[in-house]
Amino acid sequence: MSFSSLARLQTQAKINNQLIKSPIKLCAVYPHLKDSYWLSINFGMTEQAKQRSIKLKVLEAGGYQNTDEQLKQIEQCIDWQADAILVGSVNFEQLDLKLAQINKRTPVFALVNEISTEHITGRTGVSWYQMGYKLGAYLVNKHNSDNNSKSTKLAWFPGPKSGGGSLQSTKGLQDALAKSTIEIVTIQHGLNEKISQFSLLKDTLNKYKNLDYLAGNAVMAEMAINEVADITITQRPKILSHYLSHAVYRGIKRHKILMANSDQMVLQGKMAINQAVDYIQTGKSKVLLAPEIITIHQGNIDKTSAELSLSPSHFKPLYDINVGTLKLIN
Repeated sequence: MSFSSLARLQTQAKINNQLIKSPIKLCAVYPHLKDSYWLSINFGMTEQAKQRSIKLKVLEAGGYQNTDEQLKQIEQCIDWQADAILVGSVNFEQLDLKLAQINKRTPVFALVNEISTEHITGRTGVSWYQMGYKLGAYLVNKHNSDNNSKSTKLAWFPGPKSGGGSLQSTKGLQDALAKSTIEIVTIQHGLNEKISQFSLLKDTLNKYKNLDYLAGNAVMAEMAINEVADITITQRPKILSHYLSHAVYRGIKRHKILMANSDQMVLQGKMAINQAVDYIQTGKSKVLLAPEIITIHQGNIDKTSAELSLSPSHFKPLYDINVGTLKLIN
């Protein structure tokens, strides 16, 4: 055998000894894709899936009331033979047993929303306690800087009672306001949907005529702009959101909304993909990843980029990223 033929055989043998593996398959289940918060998460995840050359399947349950539907979708992820499942849970506790069982054979990562079980592989998401606390701290600081000592009334709309971080954000707000003159006069739980939030908002404004603040979820904040427009400006409650959306961002720019927190949803989506992919490739990754929470208000919005928080205005939800190629792993 000639030297050149031997060299070719050795080269081919080396290639054959490399591990040839199909692209990593991640399956993500969302509570819904009805608002721009989860749309921005979706944008970050799909962009990073393309960057990492992986397959990504996205399923959405249609709302926080649909626990059974989300459980079915998690089963679909298993049937699809996902290498890992990323769960934006619709409920803080109800999925615990199922997710702990699945995690024994397929890595499970909590996505954005906190869940009570620790028997999962990891989580990407901020503390929703801190999201509520930071809103409260902003108000306390504002009142202190304004030398405002009078009793102040706030209506709080955190979202669905058992999902989406509502209980945690409520506790954070309560702790932040504990030693202040700001009183939470009512807590209104409801789905983060226009019909639900509109009804809660109308009932609250009819019942409480002397509110200083309407605070809570972004859907409420967006709708409150029009609902308070006919109230005399000196008696008009100011609006705050404990998380960001495209409409809330525009509302702050137009001086219609006082402030909102951003947990940098686009960045968070990218981080979630990286966490799962790194674990699959190396067998280890950080158990908890979280971006910095940014408080955006009328005084700093012109200096604050929304690129890592909000999806582009033209972006539509993507449910499948399929790179469709084999990769050589050295």
